Amino acid sequence: MTKPKRIAILIVAGLFVYLSLYTWNLRTGHLDALSSYTGLDISGTVLRPGIWVSDKVAEFWNRYIYLVGLKQENDALKEEAAALRGANMLLRSRAESAARFEKLLAFVPPGQWTFSGMRVIGHRMGPAGSLSTLTVDRGTTSGVAEDMPVAGLDGIVGRILRTGAATSTVLLLTDPNSSIAVMGAHNRSPGMLAGQGYGKPLMLRYINQNAIIDPNELLLSSGLSGIYPKGLPVARVTKIQRSDISLFLTVQAEPLVDMAGLEEVLLLKREAAPESGSPTRPASTEDAGADDQ
Repeated sequence: MTKPKRIAILIVAGLFVYLSLYTWNLRTGHLDALSSYTGLDISGTVLRPGIWVSDKVAEFWNRYIYLVGLKQENDALKEEAAALRGANMLLRSRAESAARFEKLLAFVPPGQWTFSGMRVIGHRMGPAGSLSTLTVDRGTTSGVAEDMPVAGLDGIVGRILRTGAATSTVLLLTDPNSSIAVMGAHNRSPGMLAGQGYGKPLMLRYINQNAIIDPNELLLSSGLSGIYPKGLPVARVTKIQRSDISLFLTVQAEPLVDMAGLEEVLLLKREAAPESGSPTRPASTEDAGADDQ
């Protein structure tokens, strides 16, 4: 049998089978029902992976959007917290400054002396510094002059070394070029207190071997140096040594003021003497002692 005949026989047989099934389906309807169920199952099998992928993509996208919003909210909260911390620190600093200013205003200067406040704007101290100094925010335009005494709430800080138009330099008590005439608050023994540099104790010089001075005794300005008022606290005695080969005691002291921690200081200024035509009150012994400088 040739190949064309076989193809013709297969086509005829296929048509016969198709017509037979078609006729049977018209009478019973079984093939329509089977195709409906089978088609739904096939379409469901084909579509199920796509639906799963779509759900996962939607879930990831929603979660991503949520996380992005959450991160933005978290960043905003962090910025707000940082701003609140900064404001809190600023308020705390202002409160501390107000407390210090209140104490400064309560300072009572010696007789015939006035005072004004100055803000410390720079420090220069330590082994690398040629001079131990502070820079303050007042100069000649505010009436500051060289050698004016500078004090803190706890005691003397130093004196004005140099002046500019708007700023001045204060030579600290601890500098080797600084010295001040003092006396013991209890025993009244006089001496000259000199600095030795950053981190070193003050030296009380020219104290006779027979002079009376006690450990922890407070040292006051004597008013004999021509710069500082009499009676201001300066330092406290920390060590006393006697020597068989020296006429003087070796006495060490520590300043009462923390020089490195100063933020505000007081400028002391002697009041102008009354005019010759104006009435004057009799000077007491205490006033005369205060005027020694």
